[in-house]
Amino acid sequence: MKGSVRVLVHLRVPPGEEARVEDIYHRISRELDGTPGLVRNELLRGFHAPDEWAVMSEWQNAAAFREWESGSDHRDTTAPLRPYQNRDLTSVFGVYEVEAEH
Repeated sequence: MKGSVRVLVHLRVPPGEEARVEDIYHRISRELDGTPGLVRNELLRGFHAPDEWAVMSEWQNAAAFREWESGSDHRDTTAPLRPYQNRDLTSVFGVYEVEAEH
């Protein structure tokens, strides 16, 4: 929907750590259940590069995302995935506002 926001957090998951990352993702997702403005999130794995993963979260709007991001729980809740952030990229995350959809 126009005006909604998608956030991508880019991860690099070493071989053998896939199950650990999935467990962390599910734990964080349970903690985020009921967060105002959070529509859903997904754990994505690279099709051509299986060590490249991402967490995509969908927010109702930019204001809802900013509210959560500026809150005191934001960093603590997401900290377990921080060691897996893909620091080879210019930015470990991207925030995108939907302009159009079909």
